[in-house]
Amino acid sequence: MDTYRSPAWLAGDSELGGHLQTIWPALFSTRYQGPPPVFTRERWTTPDGDFIDVDWQELPASMAPVQRPLLVLFHGLEGSSRSHYAQAFANWARENGWRYAVPHFRGCSGEMNLAPRAYHSGDYEEIGWILDRMRSKHVGPIAAVGVSLGGNALLRWAEEAGATAGGAVNAVAAVSAPLDLAAGGAAIGRGVNRHLYTRMFLNSMVPKALKKAAQYPKLLDARALRQVRDLYQFDNLFTAPLHGFRNTEDYWARGSAKPHLHHIRIPTLVINALNDPFVPSYSLPHPGEVGACVTLWQPHHGGHVGFPRGRWPGHVLTLPEQVMGWMSGHVAADSPPVHNDPSTPGVP
Repeated sequence: MDTYRSPAWLAGDSELGGHLQTIWPALFSTRYQGPPPVFTRERWTTPDGDFIDVDWQELPASMAPVQRPLLVLFHGLEGSSRSHYAQAFANWARENGWRYAVPHFRGCSGEMNLAPRAYHSGDYEEIGWILDRMRSKHVGPIAAVGVSLGGNALLRWAEEAGATAGGAVNAVAAVSAPLDLAAGGAAIGRGVNRHLYTRMFLNSMVPKALKKAAQYPKLLDARALRQVRDLYQFDNLFTAPLHGFRNTEDYWARGSAKPHLHHIRIPTLVINALNDPFVPSYSLPHPGEVGACVTLWQPHHGGHVGFPRGRWPGHVLTLPEQVMGWMSGHVAADSPPVHNDPSTPGVP
């Protein structure tokens, strides 16, 4: 994947390429081989009395011993188990005999959550709680992949957890994560990005924020939220006050994974295309800025969570094949002992 190049029909090296390699895969490329994924939903009660919904793709009974590896995928901004990348990873998991779970960040499963909080790019506490619960439920190896916002949050968890992260997962990967939130916020808020991507995200985020404001009118200003025109304003009026940040600048600074990558102590893969429309290449880390456990893949092509392959209409199966090829080596090499009692939490 580090040497990935897009199909010529998706504009290759042209200025348009990053946009086409982002938009086309999400809308039109093949996401799976064979039948589409079928999920079973499980609702978990959170420590603060709220809930999250986890979608599970279970393997056939003939190939589902509990020791099989589990892949946990954390979706991106306003994503879900229906996102094109989530379905592509589901296809890989089914074809390779892995269990697969997509935990939805609060408010992203189709039902509004209850508590005065949502989710954000630095939400490592939520990631940690989810992974600890996954470990208590699963007795085999676990790998975690985070996409875009979910990738940054997953890296923030690995950074904060340090050497203890290995008790929950064997390896992690972040795909198209905005590692410098200020740089990403600036990029998505100007020029064609503002019209293409900011508008799309706000069309989903603002109505949710207004529902949350109706739940907690003393915490949020619904009138101001209706006037939001970019993510900076949205984070200032919604994300920051709900999650304990002073303002957008404070949230972006404290939530960014880039400054802390040298703290990671488990095998970690970080993938960013250099033509990603809203993760500027100048903001990406260099090898000297990360620790020995972190592998950087920074291909020239790929867009944002795109990486399409093949003849028209193309497919997005190469991304999970490459990511999970890397992951599988670490899971095989570093698998923890299997628990004798599946109800016992933690790692012995």
